[in-house]
Amino acid sequence: MFQLINGPQTLGSTRVFWLPFLAVLAAVLLYPLVADAYDVGNMAYLLTWVFMAMGLCLVWGYGGMLSFGQTLFFGIAGYGYGVLAINLGGEAGTTFLALLVALLLSALAAAVLGYFMIWGRVGGVFFGIVTLSATLVLAFFLGQTAGPEWHIGSARLNGFNGMKDMAPLNLPLPGGETLYFDGIPLYYLVVGLIVVVYIGLRMLLNSRFGNVIVAVREDPQRAELLGYDVRKYQLATFVIGSALAGLSGVLYTSWGQFITPASIGLPAAAMPIVWVAFSGRGDITATLVGSFLVLWAFQTITVYSQQAALLLMGAMLLCTVMVAPQGFVIGVVQAVRRVFARRGGGVVKERAVQPVAEGQEVRA
Repeated sequence: MFQLINGPQTLGSTRVFWLPFLAVLAAVLLYPLVADAYDVGNMAYLLTWVFMAMGLCLVWGYGGMLSFGQTLFFGIAGYGYGVLAINLGGEAGTTFLALLVALLLSALAAAVLGYFMIWGRVGGVFFGIVTLSATLVLAFFLGQTAGPEWHIGSARLNGFNGMKDMAPLNLPLPGGETLYFDGIPLYYLVVGLIVVVYIGLRMLLNSRFGNVIVAVREDPQRAELLGYDVRKYQLATFVIGSALAGLSGVLYTSWGQFITPASIGLPAAAMPIVWVAFSGRGDITATLVGSFLVLWAFQTITVYSQQAALLLMGAMLLCTVMVAPQGFVIGVVQAVRRVFARRGGGVVKERAVQPVAEGQEVRA
């Protein structure tokens, strides 16, 4: 187990990494004790988007498939949760059933779309075009569902106004009380899920499965000649990454008790690309840290000007492509290693990440 967590496909395998990791985790767990309820709820909101970023890192960074479809599966799961939570009543733990079914819906949609793309040999830039097209189709469809005829059971879709009034995630407690996951409970739920997903992805990426998808990314023909069914590995990667986007959709919908087509359309679909590219798509840890920092900065600037925040996202993507194609977080890690290596008069023996011709990474 520990060998999988500290394998060659992920940064950080020594106490130099894990001790600060535990310190940051402790600070995150203690944060609600020193912050007010509004700030804790806002932090939970920011963290809900991290799952989408980690899913894209898996699909794009490790699998080599540039997908603009993260908000597609975000929307499918978010609307799916809303419809189910409203029609099931939203009480007695039915919201967690709605969560599971919504995740299955997003995974099923990814399996169907991914099957036709991967078995149809759609790759490169065309993979991104197809996923973006599917995303825009869903956003356009949901935007024109304003009439009363557009409903599923008791749930109205409401067009551009979005679906609302679904119950947040909740669990029944002994004594007839109910624990609602909003505010501090939601914050701890999201933090716990991030830790579980992060550790799970590290183990997956350092397993045989992870080694194969990296080999497929680097040279699919060679991997196929070695006896691996490349299409099955690519499809599994796409489904897992899309399901993580679906998890973000469910948590977002539960947090605000609403979801709109605006969270699916073109501007929203481009955002995960910026987060992951800026952070460093070649490593799951860089994506986790960098995406949160970008989200925090984006929201802080949005308070003053949404247009300025969008311009910042565009500038960050441009600078990343031109200055640090491997990602700024990975670039900072490499710079720190070089400094310590020069001071120590030796060579740092951690995994190195170097960009190659098409912006992918070679792992030593």
